[in-house]
Amino acid sequence: MSILEDRLAWLDQVKEEVLEPERPIVDPHHHLWPGELHYLLDDLWKDTDDGHNIKKTVFIECSQEYLLDGDESSRPVGETIFVRNISLEAKKQPDKAQICGIVGHADLLSENVSSILEKHLEEGQGLFKGIRHAGGWDHHDEIDNSHHHPQKNLYLSDEFSEGLNELENKNLSFEAWQYHHQVKQVTLLAKEHPNLKIVLNHFSGPLGIGPYRGKQNEIFEIWKKDINELAKNQNVYAKLGGLAMPINGYEFHKQAMPPSSDQLIEAQKKYYEFSIKSFGPERCMFESNFPVDKQSISYRTIWNAFKKMAKEFSQGDKDYLFMKSAENFYSL
Repeated sequence: MSILEDRLAWLDQVKEEVLEPERPIVDPHHHLWPGELHYLLDDLWKDTDDGHNIKKTVFIECSQEYLLDGDESSRPVGETIFVRNISLEAKKQPDKAQICGIVGHADLLSENVSSILEKHLEEGQGLFKGIRHAGGWDHHDEIDNSHHHPQKNLYLSDEFSEGLNELENKNLSFEAWQYHHQVKQVTLLAKEHPNLKIVLNHFSGPLGIGPYRGKQNEIFEIWKKDINELAKNQNVYAKLGGLAMPINGYEFHKQAMPPSSDQLIEAQKKYYEFSIKSFGPERCMFESNFPVDKQSISYRTIWNAFKKMAKEFSQGDKDYLFMKSAENFYSL
């Protein structure tokens, strides 16, 4: 049995009844991977067809299928082409979840970022929505920096701010992905660029491994203060999810059985509750972060957890959390 098959068999040990199966959902954060990790359209559909009513999705860059020639700074456009073609393939089966948005990558420090964005827009054929340039940086050896290999304080550099101006000029959005101790950097960006749409990925990555192991309560209290300040900026939205990664320290992936929705809620609900309180449902969107979070929990279970956490909200607020906030942010 392959590692992938073994992981799928592990996930299948927990099979919950789907809650509110008719509720329409936009999943605003998933990836696609060819090769060894292998998460492509059929794999996405296996998850989105597993009981929940997933109508639309948004692909978020993960450094796949870059162009192999031409100017190096333009090579990420290959990922947009790759996902656009998958989206076109998906349209042949309109009853299934449709990839309605693409967030790609461009080096926002690049001098020719404007022309790169134009190439993304051209190749995206209406699907291209924005850029993620990850800034996660930590000085501890046990913590890997983000996949874009950012410099320290990337988000505070003048060159980066100039790159964000280009996003704003083209009505594109910015995905902020960094670690919990960098929330204040996003707040500064939001204040400096009040007309730029920014969405915070994965609660700003509260770390729970290495030197941060066992410090979750301490980290949460600091995080709350920083998030409260960030949320005052009306141009910032929040994605609610992405906490089942090994770096968050919950170690679900090491259990004999995968977590139930109740177990995930018990461990993580405070992050969800405080984010919704701070940003309001109209600026929050539940996200799967699949297949990354699939290391720890199944698609069916994670959306059940979201529905349980939103149980006491009004129907209008639920519409925002599960669909409208994502549609509004990405102009789907």
